[in-house]
Amino acid sequence: MRILLVATAYNGLSQRAHIELVDRGHEVSITLALSEAEIRNAVSLFEPDLIICPFLKEKIPTDIFQKILCIILHPGIKGDRGASSLDWAILNDEVEWGATALQADEEMDAGDIWDSVDFPMRAASKASLYRREVTRAAIQAMLKTVERVESGSFRPEPLNYNDPTVRGTLRPSMKQSDRAIRWKQDNVATILKKIHAGDSAPGVVDLINGEEYHLFGAHEEGVLRGAIPGDIIAKRHGAICRAAIDGAVWISHLKKKNVAQEPFLKRLISGNRAPLDFKLPATMVLGDKCSSTPEAPIDLLHRDRAPTFREIWYEEGGGVGYLHFDFHNGAMSTEQCRRLREAYVLALKRPTRVIVLMGGTDFWSNGIHLNMIEAADSPADESWRNINAIDDVVLEIITTSTHLTISAVWGGAGAGGAIMTLAADEIWAREGAVMNPHYKTMGLYGSEYWTYLLPRRVGPARALELTEQPLPIGMKKARSINMIDAILPDAHEAFTAQVREKAEALAARPDFNILLEGKRERRARDEAIKPLAAYRAAELARMRANFYGKFYGGGVSYHQARHDFVHKIRPRQTAAHLARHTQLDFARLGELRQPLTY
Repeated sequence: MRILLVATAYNGLSQRAHIELVDRGHEVSITLALSEAEIRNAVSLFEPDLIICPFLKEKIPTDIFQKILCIILHPGIKGDRGASSLDWAILNDEVEWGATALQADEEMDAGDIWDSVDFPMRAASKASLYRREVTRAAIQAMLKTVERVESGSFRPEPLNYNDPTVRGTLRPSMKQSDRAIRWKQDNVATILKKIHAGDSAPGVVDLINGEEYHLFGAHEEGVLRGAIPGDIIAKRHGAICRAAIDGAVWISHLKKKNVAQEPFLKRLISGNRAPLDFKLPATMVLGDKCSSTPEAPIDLLHRDRAPTFREIWYEEGGGVGYLHFDFHNGAMSTEQCRRLREAYVLALKRPTRVIVLMGGTDFWSNGIHLNMIEAADSPADESWRNINAIDDVVLEIITTSTHLTISAVWGGAGAGGAIMTLAADEIWAREGAVMNPHYKTMGLYGSEYWTYLLPRRVGPARALELTEQPLPIGMKKARSINMIDAILPDAHEAFTAQVREKAEALAARPDFNILLEGKRERRARDEAIKPLAAYRAAELARMRANFYGKFYGGGVSYHQARHDFVHKIRPRQTAAHLARHTQLDFARLGELRQPLTY
């Protein structure tokens, strides 16, 4: 079928929906819901058989859904309605939640139901639940719906609140008064729920030293305690720890409330520093207000199981070391890259044979930290420091000669993070993972030794295609082009179990030393042909031009693109590589071609 995806943003769920539909042979185009005119234009040009809205905050125009079947993927159980579905599910301690494919109607979320998939709730942030459980359930519901549409015989189920299987209801949009933390009354579990329900947006507004901030990134603390609830009692790696009535809670990120934003070009001309109206590490936002707060240090290879805030931790067993690095939204700042490199070097000194790079719980890595760069006094200088720091991490992995290395990709990976997975000897990825191995949409040439790692894996022609055509890659395609070596289950428990089983089997192989020697010989041959230093120098020469004012490809300015990304400025139009309906369809033109007359 010809399927048009209509989305508020090309987010993780939209990308996964795109990949899954294309994998099944459908012709797919995408339009962002930037205006009703934009949607109507896409429908007119593409003439879809079906419209699917994987992530949509706007209402589909009535004249569109009355003419063409429009399916909305809603992050709620059957009968649930409203914009704060997942927020309420977390706050109300729902044991089970779901995702529903329903037909667009005049009343939001009240259309006929085509499919609904439930899942057990997990104690996690709204963003994490959305990226994992909601996305998986929504894709299942979407694919079942497409099958039913193709069959032509299925009749959707009208929403009927008298049906005992319909557990949902219409809920109001959650307000800050619903989220408000009462430090002298709320226990740790309640505080975690409230912050989780607003993460990654809009956050929980709270007072710190008399000023209002949005709170993000809550983690339970199992050891530290404070006398006065709400007081900041410790800090670590940018996060602050606040006392509660029965323990303490870490808050990793803050955003100051009501910060006025200056347009990019005006700020560029004036030379003014960008206002910090976006999420940043809590201590950076607070500045001197927490300068006297004591540090709560943690080992680089942290192994204590007590709950606390940690970005890097380590496990070991069966001759295998498992290095986790769970950075907020997968972004890796200069300082985080340096800590990760140091932790990796320490892990290599352990009595193991295999190192598994586990990445994070929602993202494996998304490369350099654009928010931290945007907040720097000199974004160009911080970009340069950051790209060199991540290059240093990748170099350590590529040149490891004492261990075999594995990238175990559970969460998504983008830009330099996607390339970083390729530095390992083996790449094992979750079936539902999505990679974006390109830099072009951010106006960058790219580094992380991509000019060595990507062609080595997929060949030069395919490497050029992947970096020049900025589209996400599903794991079926990634495996078919040799970008990854194995596809593992979509369920987290099954994924981690298989990673451990396969990694320990590799460490126990009787020919392990032969495999390791073969790795050393290949690296020596590659180095003789072209040294890694030469790849890095050539890439960084292009990146320096990007950072210090020049453009790369299509006239995209890195500084403008970064600014718009960080400040969540919506594009003026859907990118051409997504909107197939704006491209000439020569097959269809051929059907319409008439003989020329002179």
